Amino acid sequence: MKKIAVMSKHMANLIAAGEVVERPANVVKELMENSIDAGASKITVEIKNGGKSYIRITDNGSGIGKEDLPLAFVSHATSKIKSEDDLESIATLGFRGEALASICAVSHMEVLTRAEDEAVGTSYVISGGKVLGVNDAGCPQGTTMIVRDLFYNTPARMKFLKKDVSEANKIASIVDNIALSHPEVAVNFIREGKNVLSTSGDGNLKNAVFSIFGKEFFDSLIELDYELSNIRVWGFISKPTACKPNRSMQHFFVSGRQVKSVTAMAALDEAYKNSVMVGKVPACVLHIDVDSRFVDVNVHPAKTEVRFQNDKSVYDAVYYAAKNALSEKDGTNTLKFNTKPNPQAFFKEQEAAQIIFSTATRAKNKEDFWQRKSAFEYKSERSPSVAASEKFSYDGEDNSELLFGGANAAENAPEVSRPEMPSVGTALIEEKVPVAECEAEEALPVSEDASVKFTAQKQEDSVRVVGEIFKTYIIAQRGDEVLFIDKHAAHERMIFERLKREEHSQAQMLLNPVCVTLNKEYYQAITDNTERLEEMGFIVEDFGAGSVRVLGYPVIVDSGSISAVVEETAKYLAENRNDLNSEFVDWLYHNIACREAIKAGKSSSPAEMEDFVTKLLSMPEIRYCPHGRPVMISMTKYEFEKQFGRVQ
Repeated sequence: MKKIAVMSKHMANLIAAGEVVERPANVVKELMENSIDAGASKITVEIKNGGKSYIRITDNGSGIGKEDLPLAFVSHATSKIKSEDDLESIATLGFRGEALASICAVSHMEVLTRAEDEAVGTSYVISGGKVLGVNDAGCPQGTTMIVRDLFYNTPARMKFLKKDVSEANKIASIVDNIALSHPEVAVNFIREGKNVLSTSGDGNLKNAVFSIFGKEFFDSLIELDYELSNIRVWGFISKPTACKPNRSMQHFFVSGRQVKSVTAMAALDEAYKNSVMVGKVPACVLHIDVDSRFVDVNVHPAKTEVRFQNDKSVYDAVYYAAKNALSEKDGTNTLKFNTKPNPQAFFKEQEAAQIIFSTATRAKNKEDFWQRKSAFEYKSERSPSVAASEKFSYDGEDNSELLFGGANAAENAPEVSRPEMPSVGTALIEEKVPVAECEAEEALPVSEDASVKFTAQKQEDSVRVVGEIFKTYIIAQRGDEVLFIDKHAAHERMIFERLKREEHSQAQMLLNPVCVTLNKEYYQAITDNTERLEEMGFIVEDFGAGSVRVLGYPVIVDSGSISAVVEETAKYLAENRNDLNSEFVDWLYHNIACREAIKAGKSSSPAEMEDFVTKLLSMPEIRYCPHGRPVMISMTKYEFEKQFGRVQ
């Protein structure tokens, strides 16, 4: 008895629908991509009940001819692939000819379309893969596709759909990505009768990003446009301080198609290395334009994955595009306040308080109206000898003369000699305070050229160190902005960059070698990599019985930290299978820099702070510590005065 039989066309379409159409969002994606391939400049998407009961896609594209319409719903029928050669350079979003056949097999579908060369449009109704009617209809050029009751004939698949809100959110994400991938197309999204998205379609990616994500996200982005080896990378990346805890805000598009590219993700992560905090990843809206001959998009049923002929070229293009943008356009972090002071509200509150106070005072005076006071008591309460601070509260009398001495106070006031206080920088220059005399617990790096001082700069660019707070943050004024500098973070990055610049760390020999005892696993990791460690400045030898002896160490390392650094290095090598790659080198430099940098809570002398700020501002590339924390935050004079109500 025969066991193998040819599957019916209807059954084959149901299986194909399972691969292409898993949920309403897949329907929206396939139909919107068809609209873009048809040259549409305007697309409207409308859904109800999360797309389960109703989906309508309307475009102004080229439309479908009356003769081609029946073939459009046949499996593997397409106008985009003519020969095998076309598969080598696919330039359209759709090409397999599966979407329409799969969608109509599991829904009630209605199509209203008119091609450019036709005077009358066509209405086409198909349900469950069966044609129910073909009629002439009046309609503008373009196509409208309505999908009702998705999965009505496959209840098992219907059970796997999520709530209406979840399905609608998934569709919204698809619509957003289509709008970002093709900013030249105006996209309108109507959800449950409400227009929730409208893009201009002017071809400007800025406007599309602003419309979809809003002002706050847009303000955290850096624009880039870079080309390398005929690969163009353009779009936006987030500032390091605006990175996200996951990759949900990473949007990559290859030749107008949204994809998930491990190559692009890795390149972007590498570009942000040492600038982003642990556990955070950069956000982006990046377009990667590659010749279609060098990209294979036919590797996934949903066409969300691509394969590049040369991954290295794409990696380099994305890496250098992001790296250059961060270097050139990521400036100092600016401190801003979300709340805007309202002087009028403040005065209204004061006026209300005054009314309440006056009412209470009148009530009290009324109660005490018949009480008598002696002349001595009366004079005592109103005597000018009472301290001004005690008479400052409002009691219905004018205390201005008492506080300020009246109009002739300046003339009658005795002369007081007040020496002019020079700025910190000026005092240090004039008195030439040596660094050795500073009483700081731990010294900041002081530049050798002490002649470089802030007062020598132009007035509009001059920098003045105000002081430090909490023994951790230096405050300086530069023009019309105030700088808040994290001493530890900035010093840590300085040391880190110095270590990276040196090809091999210079070793300093120890008079008394340091013996470090490790467990067997860590001990093996160190003894297996003694040559590589020596290149980094650590001269280590096997001392036997689970111990190693450190004969030399990098000059940048404090001798008191040798044991701890060796132990942490051994742990890293053991956990990463003795892989001494560039990531390990960075980790080691992070570790050394963090240990050797000035610690938070340690006081610094004015001379040290001044020279430290001079050196830091001469290196504008230092904006983040190796762990990704900002080293400096600025606050503009305008933002500062706004908090006091001086400006609006």
